[in-house]
Amino acid sequence: MNRMMAIIEREMRKFFRSPALMFASMVFPLVQLIVLGNAFGGKIRDAKMGVVDEDHGTQAIRIKEAFDAVRANMRTFVTIPYDNEVQAREDVRNGKIQGAVIIPPQYSKMVYEKNHPRIALIVDNSDNFMSSTFESEMADLTNALNQPDVTPRLLQQTALEVVELYPYIEYMKYLLPGSITLAMFVSVMIGGGMLYIDDKARGVHEGYLVTPISKAELVFGLIGAGAIKAVMTGVVITVVGSLLAGVGTIFNPGTIVGLVVMIGLTSVALNSMMFLLMVRIEDPLVPRAMFGILNTLLFFPSGAIYPIQAFPAWLQAIAKVDPFTFAVHGFTCLLLKETGLTAIVPDMIYLSIFAVVTLALAVPLFKRTL
Repeated sequence: MNRMMAIIEREMRKFFRSPALMFASMVFPLVQLIVLGNAFGGKIRDAKMGVVDEDHGTQAIRIKEAFDAVRANMRTFVTIPYDNEVQAREDVRNGKIQGAVIIPPQYSKMVYEKNHPRIALIVDNSDNFMSSTFESEMADLTNALNQPDVTPRLLQQTALEVVELYPYIEYMKYLLPGSITLAMFVSVMIGGGMLYIDDKARGVHEGYLVTPISKAELVFGLIGAGAIKAVMTGVVITVVGSLLAGVGTIFNPGTIVGLVVMIGLTSVALNSMMFLLMVRIEDPLVPRAMFGILNTLLFFPSGAIYPIQAFPAWLQAIAKVDPFTFAVHGFTCLLLKETGLTAIVPDMIYLSIFAVVTLALAVPLFKRTL
């Protein structure tokens, strides 16, 4: 490992020397235009809204019919029935659903008695885009419920009480998980991908093979070296970024453990992916143009700056397999939601499987190129 870390050498060449580089540089703004054009400014579609009906009266049925109308027309959210408020609140906290409406017992009776009928909306305000959309939609819905009939006989006024799980989260805090992941990816690109291609073009890898080191050890050494650099970057950005954004959860012991695990898994997953992408490339200039495309395809669909539910179907499909998506979700749960390790177990499992699969594909490809 010390020998691997000692061979860090960078060499930059002129931009227009490679035709492939020029082609890739032209593709980059097109990819950026398509992805950003669909990632920003879209409306929330098919978000998951839990409904806890503790009343089962006629007025509760009226609310659920209004939800069905929203689903059939604007498709802002789809409703998921829940039996109790505790489970709905926990699923909102863990990100399984994006919001929950609680219809309390005796709601219909309070409507008919004009006794301040209320329904509750539980939102995950760590995502300001999603929570404001739900609040606006439910405000419109309650206003519609409060409109009298043509010949009103019963006056009913339903008030909406918004329950925010967390204190107000500034946009800087909201961007922090994505910034950590992006910083680690940049470290992987510079300290892993670029150095790997440069060393390969200079014949350094072939020189390693005349030493006692094996090809498998060389692969694990290269990936391990890149992962260490990414871990160092992730730790520094997490600490400095949290202090600048005013996120105090990094001082909780449980959060520290979760952050160490997520930073380590993210580093290994991104380095394995980068190694797989670079293992068949010979021209050292091509990766420098590819990194812009990779950055756009991986970072923006991850939900780091805009909710995934606002994307079109094809962009959501990319987000579902994007390692950035799971890294951003894990850091969000730990830094903004304080959910602990339970909520990030799926993220850890996916990143682990992603790293193993990409590494298993990269090793034989690496052997065939020497």
